[in-house]
Amino acid sequence: FKIEQNNYGLRISDLDAGSERLRIDASGAMTLPLQPAFLATNTNANQTNFAVGALVDVNFGVEVFDQNADFASSTFTAPVAGKYQFNVNCRLDDMDSASNYYLVRLVTSNRNYTHIWDSNEFSSDTNYFSLQVSCLADMDASDTAKVIVYQNNGTQQTAVIDASYFSGHLVC
Repeated sequence: FKIEQNNYGLRISDLDAGSERLRIDASGAMTLPLQPAFLATNTNANQTNFAVGALVDVNFGVEVFDQNADFASSTFTAPVAGKYQFNVNCRLDDMDSASNYYLVRLVTSNRNYTHIWDSNEFSSDTNYFSLQVSCLADMDASDTAKVIVYQNNGTQQTAVIDASYFSGHLVC
């Protein structure tokens, strides 16, 4: 490793790989260029009429950023053990009021984190609604995280719309 200090702050680099590992600027702000972090959306990839009574993987095909290349095929794979902050927003359109409930679930190798919504509380179908999940999840190296949606019954008409996103980063 190479440690450089100057009037602009402190930088630690890997001499073999030639890449910066840590930077602390003059204000004290720290950046870790290889810290696992990602944001993915399903821009222009609505999943229309998804199956009723089945766990359906949400397709997040557009990576806004993937700082360490740990996100692929709508799944995040933890490169190291630690605590990871995840945030999910699934916008659902044309929700059927005849369905008893909908859920969005963050599925990790260790446990699931679920937001469930009682959709038959309204007298008619809901045009659009967002379900969110946020959590601090413990993950081991090579554990995975993905997002699923579920409609328990009713008419197959609901769509996951392109205003949905999935993000995460290593906290500690």
